[in-house]
Amino acid sequence: MRRHEFQPGRLLAGLVLITAGALYLLDATGRADLPWFLVVPMAAGGLSLAALVGMVTYAVRRDRRERIRSSSDQ
Repeated sequence: MRRHEFQPGRLLAGLVLITAGALYLLDATGRADLPWFLVVPMAAGGLSLAALVGMVTYAVRRDRRERIRSSSDQ
């Protein structure tokens, strides 16, 4: 298996969706009584945070590549 870049935005998105799914599963089995208006904003907020983390990660990596490229040109 080839190695790939660590992508924290995707990790965060996955964790948020797994958590939302687990909460819905607990609600469906009757072990918890969660209103939908608790889980939906949590999932939306988590996905928004994951998108922000992904954009910051992309910007940092792009800046690092440009610095390496400009230092090799000199």
